[in-house]
Amino acid sequence: MKRQIIKIDEAKCNGCGLCIPGCPEGALQVIDGKARLISDLFCDGLGACIGTCQQGAILVEEREAEPYSEALVMENIMKAGANTIKAHLHHLKSHGEMKFYGQALDILKAHGYDVDALTQEETMACGCSGTHAKKIEPQASAQTSSGPGHSELRQWPVQLSLINPAAQYFDNAELLISADCVPYAYGDFHRRFMKGKVVITFCPKLDQDLERYIDKLAQIFTLHTIKSVTIVRMEVPCCGGTEILLKKALEQSGKMHFVKVNMISVDGQII
Repeated sequence: MKRQIIKIDEAKCNGCGLCIPGCPEGALQVIDGKARLISDLFCDGLGACIGTCQQGAILVEEREAEPYSEALVMENIMKAGANTIKAHLHHLKSHGEMKFYGQALDILKAHGYDVDALTQEETMACGCSGTHAKKIEPQASAQTSSGPGHSELRQWPVQLSLINPAAQYFDNAELLISADCVPYAYGDFHRRFMKGKVVITFCPKLDQDLERYIDKLAQIFTLHTIKSVTIVRMEVPCCGGTEILLKKALEQSGKMHFVKVNMISVDGQII
């Protein structure tokens, strides 16, 4: 199957080993002076190890690879002790991988672990800080501003691939789902569409793991009360996938929502 998986540039890798603790799944080892991916089965492709590499030798690519196996990963992780287990659980949760997170908890329970103790929230290093859910409070001086330079962003991250569906900023949120190209085409995007909303962005044409996107969106609707849903998409036909993904996610979650759809022309007009 094709999926996202780690690739190591051996010419850049100096064998420092800094990436090893950044991969609690145990997919990386230093062998013959170079970091090596020892098994496709252990690599979840989320890229937590990328931020630990000072040489820029690690990237994520899409290629043919064996499916990731949470069961096999947990066999190694349980042997490594409680701290590694906690790091792995935090890693899965911070990347919104709630399916694998649930599988991991079931395996731990079956082996008699105290799951409550292992899932207590702690501050941990887990790769790129860009995946850490953050609510952004509006600055006092900006609350009355409506100028073109004022940002209306109220949470981080915004890319669906990085978003954690369990993030608290989704509670009672007015949700804005935007195709990636829209903010470039429509100059007044922040003031016209983003104000007061939690924004999610992705590309239904170029992004690859769309089934995972459907799962993430479905989790958001399952875990939270969503007050409203707005889509902003481009007029091009491929951008219709934005609406299709949302429809499938709502069906999967068993929720019903009125969805307002705004379409933007390639010359920056609201159609």
